[in-house]
Amino acid sequence: MVYRSLVRPILFRLPPESAHELALHSLRFVKSFIGRPFESPMLNTDLFDLSFRNPVGLAAGFDKDGVALEPLAALGFGFIEAGTVTYHPQPGNPKPRMFRLSADQALINRAGFNNAGAAAFVERVEHHRPDCVLGISIGKSKITPLEEATADYLASFELVYNLADYIAINVSSPNTPQLRELQQSDQLTSLLMALQTRNHELKQAHGREKPVPLLVKISPDLERRDLEMIVDVIERLNIDGIIATNTTTSRDDLHTERSRVEACGAGGLSGKPLTTRATQMIAALYELTQGRIPLIGVGGIFTAEDAWEKICAGASLIQLYTGFIYQGPRIVRHINEGLVEILRREGFAKITDAVGCKAKELRGIERN
Repeated sequence: MVYRSLVRPILFRLPPESAHELALHSLRFVKSFIGRPFESPMLNTDLFDLSFRNPVGLAAGFDKDGVALEPLAALGFGFIEAGTVTYHPQPGNPKPRMFRLSADQALINRAGFNNAGAAAFVERVEHHRPDCVLGISIGKSKITPLEEATADYLASFELVYNLADYIAINVSSPNTPQLRELQQSDQLTSLLMALQTRNHELKQAHGREKPVPLLVKISPDLERRDLEMIVDVIERLNIDGIIATNTTTSRDDLHTERSRVEACGAGGLSGKPLTTRATQMIAALYELTQGRIPLIGVGGIFTAEDAWEKICAGASLIQLYTGFIYQGPRIVRHINEGLVEILRREGFAKITDAVGCKAKELRGIERN
């Protein structure tokens, strides 16, 4: 309540990226106002041979350089996905590159993977590791031609390998030219095959019991046939999971004035307008995979009911970004408390029992 009535109005007077940076660097002072994170054995989830204390995670993009992972974990997240990091340091796209659509509880961003590079990320985070599961998202450097993308991903992969509990392969940001072409069958197969091969080589070299879990983050703008292709590639290469979804380039059904939306320019839209589409994609993926491939659900999650819908659609875990910005740091506790109440109401003993329970119902209208 304090965040929405006092803090958010102050932050929202600043340009979005300035407010984001201020909030990121102020998080270490927030813990004392939040109190002890909410915990319940009903929310414990074991996945990818990892133990998640609850299913609520922070999506990639919020802390690209790993500067606030410890205070973020103290808010009660079950896991944090840091990054997206690239092999080459890069400033990202010119500013302004982040815009609020408050009437829609949404954001448009075209940051373009601004980060200090994978090597700098590792040097910082290995001394400040969060007290929760840590995923690391890697993407293609903008200066790297598409035909050299695999080598670029491999370079980042090797740097973050020993630091990550899982590694997310971002091939779906709309803000790096040609990146989404890597979701095409041949390109995706080549990239993931190379990463999986190197994964097993590094497992041997470092004496790990198992390879690092690999997940692929996909776009919400894919058609049904694209999802079928991606599932086929992921199953053939034994990729561990799918993150659904990234931001959308669609501008349909917004409440914000069209002229103001157009003035924002290109970029990925996140927040409430993405809720239904992301849920439908999760449900479609759950049915396509028959629940064999774990899904992380992202897109328009603001409340426990939003999170519950993603879980019922087939997500084993969920991630926040825009909801965290609009609702504030107590959102993590509110969602976890709310999920326990919903589980009791619906007669489930634990969160894992509910995964995919309404996938057919939530799949919605198929795209051709």
